[in-house]
Amino acid sequence: MLVKRKRYKHYSTDSRHSFKKYPNRIKDVKPTAPNRIWVSDITYIEGSKGFNYLSLITDAYSRKIVGHYLSDNYSVKGTIEALKKALKANKVEEGLVHHSDRGVQYCSKEYTCLLKRKKAIISMTETGSPYENAMAERVNGILKTELLKPRYKDWQEASEAVNKAIDIYNNQRPHLSIAMLTPQKAHLQKGELKMLWKKKERQGIKEAQTLFYDEVVSTSFTP
Repeated sequence: MLVKRKRYKHYSTDSRHSFKKYPNRIKDVKPTAPNRIWVSDITYIEGSKGFNYLSLITDAYSRKIVGHYLSDNYSVKGTIEALKKALKANKVEEGLVHHSDRGVQYCSKEYTCLLKRKKAIISMTETGSPYENAMAERVNGILKTELLKPRYKDWQEASEAVNKAIDIYNNQRPHLSIAMLTPQKAHLQKGELKMLWKKKERQGIKEAQTLFYDEVVSTSFTP
């Protein structure tokens, strides 16, 4: 007899714009070294006076968060600052593939020009399906469900929490998808990393079904 509660979701992607959109360049592509493919996304963190927006750039080989920036608004500044941080901290060669959704921040002239100056290949999702940017979505989920609180009193508190969470994620949390290494250790490797998760077919869609570490924090992991 109870009425089912309606779930409200705050969307952080706006693809209704006139900027150029790029094709998906990473379909069925598996990197064999770090800094070959980066995936990007924006998630929100609630504060007492509104939302803060966390821009993340993750290396597709090592799962390491290589760049991030927490902004108190939805402008392109946050994504640009995250990208600058990633480029400064990593040795990037020509041909790096940068993958994202079709949000206005990633399609903006400022953002795409920065990528082109570094001779990067721009890749974007072609539909609204989260599977086209699944790794970035997964990193968002790990941070928000395991390492961050749902709400912070202000930007400063949220920023400090984000920095701590990313440090733990990169340096302490092992992943089944990268041979039980932490992202930082995996980022120093080359060659194929053994994946310790299983795939199963569900309604015609292949889903990565992780066992234990990628779903539940290990008892040996203490944030």
